[in-house]
Amino acid sequence: MRAGVEKASRSDAFFAMKSLDFQQDFFKLFEIPLGFKIDTMLLDQRYRDLQSQVHPDKFSHLPETEQRLSLQWATRVNEGYQTLKSPLARGRYLLSLQGVDTQEETNTAMPLDFLMQQMERREALHAVLQSKDIGALDALSKNNRKEVALLHQQLESELDVSHDFLAAAGTVRKLRFLEKLAEEIASAYDELDS
Repeated sequence: MRAGVEKASRSDAFFAMKSLDFQQDFFKLFEIPLGFKIDTMLLDQRYRDLQSQVHPDKFSHLPETEQRLSLQWATRVNEGYQTLKSPLARGRYLLSLQGVDTQEETNTAMPLDFLMQQMERREALHAVLQSKDIGALDALSKNNRKEVALLHQQLESELDVSHDFLAAAGTVRKLRFLEKLAEEIASAYDELDS
């Protein structure tokens, strides 16, 4: 009796998975309002709920076609979660839904003061590595996180309030610079720790 109930619930899960729409955007997939500002706890919960529905282990007893569909859905859910969880990726994705290309690879035009500031920060990072000054690295990291937070606020305003997608694309490009700097700072911590 129990095996029959478990098999029925797995069949129900398969039919629920089949009813999901690959064409829907990630916001619809996770049933959260479209916008830059999201409830990350709700996103986490919806991610767990969706994964419990589509996880490939749940369909290992079914034919290969159904297993492949489950794997495709699990991949789609993971991709959507990673996109919406990251503010930079979420901003980029929202712009793509509006048909706006952020041109991160081709548009290198940035305000001169921003570019100068980035050069100064990279020089400071190089100096930190030479001097092995962890306090200076902490300060650089803290300043970078502050600027990232300010740009997240700016991006939220541009996307959710003023709908200024051209300005938002510029903000995404700035955030990409700062994200790369954050990665370099993390590498510097690793280097100083070793």
